[in-house]
Amino acid sequence: MKIVILDGHTTNPGDLSWEGLAALGQLTVYEHTLAEQTVERAREAEIVLSNKTLLGAQLLARLPRLKYIGLLSTGVNVVDLEAARARNIPVTNIPAYSTSSVAQLVFALLLELCLHVTDHSRAVRGGDWARSRDFCFWSYPLTELAGKTMGIVGYGRIGREVAKIARAFGMKILACGRPARGAASNKEGEEGGLVSFEEVLRGADAITLHCPLTAETTALINKSTLAMMKPGALLINTSRGAVLHERDVADALVSGQLGGAGLDVLSTEPPSPDNPLLSAPNCLITPHIAWATVEARARLIEVAAENVRAFLRGQPFNVVN
Repeated sequence: MKIVILDGHTTNPGDLSWEGLAALGQLTVYEHTLAEQTVERAREAEIVLSNKTLLGAQLLARLPRLKYIGLLSTGVNVVDLEAARARNIPVTNIPAYSTSSVAQLVFALLLELCLHVTDHSRAVRGGDWARSRDFCFWSYPLTELAGKTMGIVGYGRIGREVAKIARAFGMKILACGRPARGAASNKEGEEGGLVSFEEVLRGADAITLHCPLTAETTALINKSTLAMMKPGALLINTSRGAVLHERDVADALVSGQLGGAGLDVLSTEPPSPDNPLLSAPNCLITPHIAWATVEARARLIEVAAENVRAFLRGQPFNVVN
């Protein structure tokens, strides 16, 4: 079997090994693939793996040897699933590999907003502590998490992991399922049950988003929903950038309706220089790194290889189409 990885660099920039996949066939790894290069590079492959390289219906029609598509991600929007199904090409993804890493970044962002560690460290290095008359100083309000309420929108694996960590900080939990479902789910959560999206908005001191990007969740956080939140509440987004209406969030940060935001994703990545969040006050932005710990990426590659092995055995799993 000829195996082609179209865009391996973000998954493995050189600190990990592809040996698990290389043992399964003739492996070729490209760091990046432009749209106009995809057909030429994938033409002879029976197995193609992609992270963000698009595999639309017209392109798939030009790959007659293709038998399997493996995604190096949990998200599946880069492949035309219907077109692949019509050709009996299974498409697999990598679920749950980054749960702990994403939850960890949620709290890295939240704690930075609460304690301004970077700003205070920068002030010390700039001489502010050496010039201080007192044994300590702070330049920003410092916030304790204990007793605050964490609102979790989307209560899957990551949402539940976030709740577990929040509870360890002494926080209360308000969680809802996917907002598109409307009313609260009947599924029992760790706090005795889930509540409605509106209850999360109105009751939480900090809200973290863990819902997929769908027609119903696009611009879920907008002028109207922001107005329901407590003045000064914090917002964390490690899901998908387009879940936010970015101009409305920037305006809420300027007005103070939002006390701060910690974002790992934006609607366009890399972002446009005129994205309003890039200049919004008290807005932390990291470059989509929640998934990218060494440990999480190693798990991703391991599962990708196991997905291919299962396909070769005639028993594919993690199939999304």
